[in-house]
Amino acid sequence: MSITPPLSPERAQEIARTLDLRALPRDFLDNPYPVYAALREAEPFKRMPDGSYFLTRHADLVAVYRDAKVFSSDKQVEFGPKYNHAPYNEPPYTTAGGVAPLFEHHTNSLVFNDPPLHTRVRRLIMGALTRRAIEAMEPGLVTLVDSLLDKIEAQGGGDLIEDFASAIPVEIIGNLLDVPHADREPLRGWSLAILGALEPSLTPEQEALGNRSVNEFLAYLRDLVAQRRQHPGDPEHDVLTRLIQGEENGDALSEVELLQNCVFLLNAGHETTTNLIGNALISLQEWPDQRMRLLSDLQQAPDEAAEEHILGLAVDEFLRFESSNQLGNRRALQATQVNGVDLPEGALVTLCIGAANRDPAVYENPEQLDLRRTGNKHLAFGFGVHQCAGLSLARLEGRIAIGRFLRRFPEYRLQSDPERGGRARFRGFLSAPFSTR
Repeated sequence: MSITPPLSPERAQEIARTLDLRALPRDFLDNPYPVYAALREAEPFKRMPDGSYFLTRHADLVAVYRDAKVFSSDKQVEFGPKYNHAPYNEPPYTTAGGVAPLFEHHTNSLVFNDPPLHTRVRRLIMGALTRRAIEAMEPGLVTLVDSLLDKIEAQGGGDLIEDFASAIPVEIIGNLLDVPHADREPLRGWSLAILGALEPSLTPEQEALGNRSVNEFLAYLRDLVAQRRQHPGDPEHDVLTRLIQGEENGDALSEVELLQNCVFLLNAGHETTTNLIGNALISLQEWPDQRMRLLSDLQQAPDEAAEEHILGLAVDEFLRFESSNQLGNRRALQATQVNGVDLPEGALVTLCIGAANRDPAVYENPEQLDLRRTGNKHLAFGFGVHQCAGLSLARLEGRIAIGRFLRRFPEYRLQSDPERGGRARFRGFLSAPFSTR
């Protein structure tokens, strides 16, 4: 089944020559990989119309990730002009400090900060995401996945995204923050709107929805934090309690830092894992030989450890092949070089994870989905000090969700073409109707 439309070499080269992240054509959003290949070959340090640089080689991304002292993750310079402008800096879309809610959120979240804030928040989060804590989540995750599969089986199908992929991470992250089940319904809508505002180009409607979603999310969290201050949870498992209590003998987070990183956790844990699971199950429809091989390998696995290994390789290959997060950004704090290429002080750099993960200098047959691939050095979780704090949890969710889905519905099939999200940064699907046979 052909899901990703082809893009001719001539068209890919044409898009590569005129690439502008603020005005991307639909055929690029449907299939960006031929364009990435053309850029890696001809312009691996593509100078963009806005003066920024677009990097597509694996080695160059790793070099930038490694040099966190020179390449800053702080986004205040970049996001100020993007979000703080009329008419969206007028009530009701301003904070008490007079800045747009989207600006305040994204410039205070873990992923868009440098030390010391990044160090403090990451340490607090990682304290609740230890190996033992994640292993303890597995039985509950299995129960959740099986309950979703039971509902799908009863109706003979459903939607891979709405009924399965998106339902899992919302529950898992909701559990980590101990959000009451009755309050979780709005979370996905808020998440999609806030993360959607990170796209290179925004319509006024998208920006307004993003600002409104931040405000609504924060209003809910203020009440939740107040309740948790009165009735703390177990800091070994409750991330919100850990964030409230802060480090022993360390600085507590400010109210803004606390609230905005709760928003970040729910967003980061939801969108990317939804895309991982959805992209994987849809890719298996597009690559039937790999689907049959994976099913065969799982059937022949002699024990649970072997099955876990098989699914672990598959999850990493899905992450490489269709990276949930395709783009990252950094700013050069001083003039520097990356693998012999000069970059001036203040240079804005876009790291194309989707391109690096298909670099033939690193991967054999990179355009081929190979679920037995070993030594997979993909950058789907980033690299270095900003590597995703929840990567072990995301891998567990992917392994359990994909494995149990395939065991229950080995003959599932799409009933119509899935609907792509239409984004450059976050690659996934909005819907994918399917039947179990």
